[in-house]
Amino acid sequence: MAIRKTDSGFALLDLIFVCGLIGILSGIAVPKLLLAKQAAGAASAIGSMRAINSAELTYALTCGNGFYAPTLPSLGQTPPGSNEPFLSPDLTTSNSVVKAGYIVQLAAAPFGGSPASCNGVGAGEGGQGFRAGADPTELTNLRYFGINSYGLIYEDVTTMFPVMPELGEPAAGHPLIH
Repeated sequence: MAIRKTDSGFALLDLIFVCGLIGILSGIAVPKLLLAKQAAGAASAIGSMRAINSAELTYALTCGNGFYAPTLPSLGQTPPGSNEPFLSPDLTTSNSVVKAGYIVQLAAAPFGGSPASCNGVGAGEGGQGFRAGADPTELTNLRYFGINSYGLIYEDVTTMFPVMPELGEPAAGHPLIH
C-alpha cells in the first residue's frame, strides 16, 4: 500500500492573488471613503452655520436687545432664568472652534450704542449684524461656508469668513439651496 500525500494550505501564488485582489478593492474603496468623510464634514459645517444663525437670532430677540452676540463664547453663556445657553458647548469653547474637519468662526463689529445684554456682553459690544464662517482644515476639501445676519448660507471654493459682510450678499460665493 502506497501512502498518498495531499497538498493542503495556500501556495505562494494563492497568497499573491489574494493580496492583489485586496489591493484593487482598497484602491476603489478608499477614495470613496474620503469623499464620504468630506461630505459628512460639510454637512456638519452647514449644520453649525444654521445653529449659529438660530442662536444669534434667539440672542438678539431675548437677550441682546436687538443686537447680535460678538463671539461664539458669548453665545455659550446661559441667560438668567434658563438652564441652556444659546449655542451648544462644542461650538463655544473659543471664538475659533474645530469641528468635523472645519474651523468655525464668528464675528460681529461692536456698535457703540448697543446696551449690555442679559448674559454678560457689555454695553457697546453687541453688533448690528454678524458673520460666521466654516473653513475646511484639509487642503483637498474645497467647500467653504459662510453666513451672516441675512440668514442665507453661502458656499465658495475659497474662504468666505474674511470677506463675508455682516449684512447683505458677499462679493463671492453662491447661496446654498435648502
